[in-house]
Amino acid sequence: MLSLALAGKPNAGKSTFYTASTLAEVDVANYPFTTIDANRGVTHARTRCPCLDRDERCGNCENGIRYVPVELVDVAGLVPGAHEGRGLGNQFLDELTNADAIVNVVDASGGTNAEGEPVEVGTFDPVEEVDFIEEELEQWLAGIVHKNWESVVRKSRSPDFDMDDALSDLLTGVGASEYDIAAVLRDLDYSPNPKDWDDEDRVELARAIRQRTKPIVLVANKVDIAPPANLERLAETGKPVIAATTDGELALRRAREAGIIDYHPGDDDFELVGDVSGAQEKGLERIRDLMGEHGGTGTQEAIDTAVYDVLDRITVYPVQNESKWTDGTGNVLPDAFLLPRGSTPRDLAYAVHSDIGDGYLHAVDARANRRIAEDHELEAGDVIKIVSTAK
Repeated sequence: MLSLALAGKPNAGKSTFYTASTLAEVDVANYPFTTIDANRGVTHARTRCPCLDRDERCGNCENGIRYVPVELVDVAGLVPGAHEGRGLGNQFLDELTNADAIVNVVDASGGTNAEGEPVEVGTFDPVEEVDFIEEELEQWLAGIVHKNWESVVRKSRSPDFDMDDALSDLLTGVGASEYDIAAVLRDLDYSPNPKDWDDEDRVELARAIRQRTKPIVLVANKVDIAPPANLERLAETGKPVIAATTDGELALRRAREAGIIDYHPGDDDFELVGDVSGAQEKGLERIRDLMGEHGGTGTQEAIDTAVYDVLDRITVYPVQNESKWTDGTGNVLPDAFLLPRGSTPRDLAYAVHSDIGDGYLHAVDARANRRIAEDHELEAGDVIKIVSTAK
């Protein structure tokens, strides 16, 4: 399962984002370090279900809207100096090890300072939150590299020393693959002798590794009170920026649970279907106005942007019966897998189970009812039958 980690300073709205996205109960309050221990839950990326191309819905989607599970991790907020252990920084940063991407929740209103303490709206520059989160992540990685660099130097004394292998041993623990290391080193100008590396060389390595293995999506939260100039400045950072109201999304999810509204996370509107008080209706209409202005609450869009755009994943559906699109017990399109773009049928087989991958024989495109080559690149929405010696 893909893993997204929520980053940000205290009181920016991370825990509200987490609660709205997972409907798991966590502490949400207007003070720093509401979250002490990491919260782990399941959210979902939204996509179009293939059953829309058939006469009947599969029963595993919401009227053609498919939600694919993704892990979401919410941990303690970062403050400047977190990589040195300030606040709960080390605890937070260590939790990022297995994250595939970072969702940085920013207080776009400028109504909290660097420590997460309330200040007058518009008096703190939210762009500073963007810069310091990146800096903390990169300094944290640089610290890991620096602390373990002597082991790389010792390995360099061996006649068969290989820098790629040595750095892979060092950095696979923070989510960097051998391929990541090789790609990063191709773009760096560095000495082949680790003894010649200085602190700046190690920081440059850490920065490149962070950019490759921990890409960031910005959530410009509290858009209901954010000065327009703040949103414009965040957009100028060059990163994916999603205007959001996590409070609004949480209210909609709660209203949906209560049967008050008809709403699918990621929609740009909702339908009132239950009885509400005047105050409730007024609050919902304020959210509707924001959704109309920004195309939704932004919460689902942030997850989808991280999964499908930043991480470039596609959703593929394995089945056992290629004509009925069912598994062995007759369930239609029971499973959905998020795979890297460019994945092959064998990659899908291994995603289903290692034994299925080891026993891979061939695959069938269930839409076209034809066998496809082993090196065929799968596309979003493909329905695939894997034929394997494994059961």
